Amino acid sequence: MSKYTTGEVAKLCGVTVRTVQYYDTRGILVPAELSEGGRRLYSEDDLKRMRVICFLRDLGFSIDAIGKLLSDDDPAAVIDLLIDQQARALKEEIDERQDRLSRLTALKRELRDVESFSVESIGDIAYTMNNKKALRKIHMRLLLIALPLSVLQWGSIALGLLRGWWGLVAVWAAVAIPYAIWASKYYFDHVNYICPKCHKVFRPALKQAFWASHTPNTRKLTCPECGRHGYCVEVAAEAEVRADA
Repeated sequence: MSKYTTGEVAKLCGVTVRTVQYYDTRGILVPAELSEGGRRLYSEDDLKRMRVICFLRDLGFSIDAIGKLLSDDDPAAVIDLLIDQQARALKEEIDERQDRLSRLTALKRELRDVESFSVESIGDIAYTMNNKKALRKIHMRLLLIALPLSVLQWGSIALGLLRGWWGLVAVWAAVAIPYAIWASKYYFDHVNYICPKCHKVFRPALKQAFWASHTPNTRKLTCPECGRHGYCVEVAAEAEVRADA
């Protein structure tokens, strides 16, 4: 029967001598015998065991997990459990890396819109990105509240055209105007804005915010800190972010 030295096992399995020696100290690859000079000698079965260990290590299994598998009386049951655990761990790692990639892509995209780049600009973008979930919730609340009002609006118009029931349009207007006032106040009470020049996070007066030009993510405002008048980035108020955490 063939015997292999530590160096030969390492070469055949594509690992270092130190790796083979480490597995010996961990008790998962004990040599079949020692030579008279004290050299480790491994058998064919040891070589096969080493290849199994290397295969499992390539799949990400820990030394402890491999040790449990190799020493268990029912390895079939253990391998199923270990595979499930490792698959979950890898999926979590993939999700985490995908999230990082998405955030890097978003950061690169946001940097294109920065007027004057500085380290503080990255801080503003980070604040905005971490804030988006809370801001979406504010938008969703208003959308859900406005949905019945939209149904009433189009329903009243349709009945006015088909049946001549124009009184329903008046009912809709009577409801819509107070709602629009309330919704505007609610919205601007729950959002803030970041000045891209001095990076101040501020809440404008309702009148200024209501009449300001805007895009889906910005509003043209005057910063109370530096006086800059221009588009400021919209974010959820701090209280909304804490509630969402």
